[in-house]
Amino acid sequence: MSTGEATEQKLKRALTTPMLTLYGLGVTVGAGIYVLVGATAQIAGPYAAFSFVVAALVVSLTALSYAELATRYPVSAGEAAYVAAGFQRDWMAVVVGLAVAASGVISASAIAIGAASYLHALTGFGTPLLTVGVVLIMGLIALWGITESVFIAAVITVIEIAGLLFVIGWGVSEHDPQGYAVTSMIPPLEPGAWKSIFAASLLAFFAFVGFEDMANVAEEVKEPTRTIPKAILLTLALATVLYLGTSITVLNVVPIDRLANSAAPLALVFSEAPETIKKGFSAVAIVATVNGVLIQMIMASRVIYGLADRGHLPKILAIVPKATRTPVVATLLVVATILLLTQTLPIGLLAERTSQIVLGVFVLVNLSLILLKRAPAKAEQHFDVPLIVPVLGVLTSSLLFAAGFL
Repeated sequence: MSTGEATEQKLKRALTTPMLTLYGLGVTVGAGIYVLVGATAQIAGPYAAFSFVVAALVVSLTALSYAELATRYPVSAGEAAYVAAGFQRDWMAVVVGLAVAASGVISASAIAIGAASYLHALTGFGTPLLTVGVVLIMGLIALWGITESVFIAAVITVIEIAGLLFVIGWGVSEHDPQGYAVTSMIPPLEPGAWKSIFAASLLAFFAFVGFEDMANVAEEVKEPTRTIPKAILLTLALATVLYLGTSITVLNVVPIDRLANSAAPLALVFSEAPETIKKGFSAVAIVATVNGVLIQMIMASRVIYGLADRGHLPKILAIVPKATRTPVVATLLVVATILLLTQTLPIGLLAERTSQIVLGVFVLVNLSLILLKRAPAKAEQHFDVPLIVPVLGVLTSSLLFAAGFL
């Protein structure tokens, strides 16, 4: 098949509101809470749960901006299209698109290490080898097809949500919790406490990375004007409730000296449980975390495909074979890069860099919407938010980005 023939194939519109919501939940839930709650607790101590609230507030403003922009421009490499339309600068679109792809690749690398850590606890095999296995298997699924990939991700998402509910239920039944009392998790009005909360929010923010991935599969969504806003808001609402319940439970049950820096923090809730319970939850956690790897692979490959399809990257990256209707070359590039990162960088650094890149993109995306709203209105139907939303999105994303350097 020649490149010219391949690029005539386009992506398939197959995603409905439930599937898109499960897609968003799959990367959002599995990406953060299963892996990073321990690192968040190390920074904010008993106030770690509140750092998830701060992150949720920041994310919700930008999510509304994405909901409008994704319905204005329902295409792959969405952020690049938004910035190009708002700033009228193609070079900015390319930079933003590459930054988004990089965030997906780095995020998938962090999650793959977390998945391998849970798998190591269950099997005893070396973490580096297990990480390679996770990345390669998820890469094969990503190459298979969008309907098949998202269906598998949706099934896994149901399993991982059930796992979080099990953590909460087990923690509530714990008769001798070793962590912080729930009443001590409410932060005081002291600068030191809030400084640690905002610093931890940069990591907590990583747990919400995912809703923007829904915008990057917009070209594969049925009725994007109606489907995308509903799916984005549902994803954030459900994720926030799950994160609060889970983080409060873990902080209450597990002592901070064990929780801090753990790459498999939720498994610590079951340290006194029967062996069958421990192994069962480890299996669920493995499934949950590999789901994030899969979905970030899908997102990053679609961004690279979108940039190549619009002539900003080599056309070979836009090849879409008829058999799979997926961007094969772009996906292979993403898989190879993830393999390299997982073998060279630690999970905490990967998560922090992902958050910083995404927050920088959020600032530009919100600025783009401000510029578009100030331009003469067009007749196309799309989801609409007040101007104050992207203005606050710029401010909150900038503040959280700056908190990472305090």
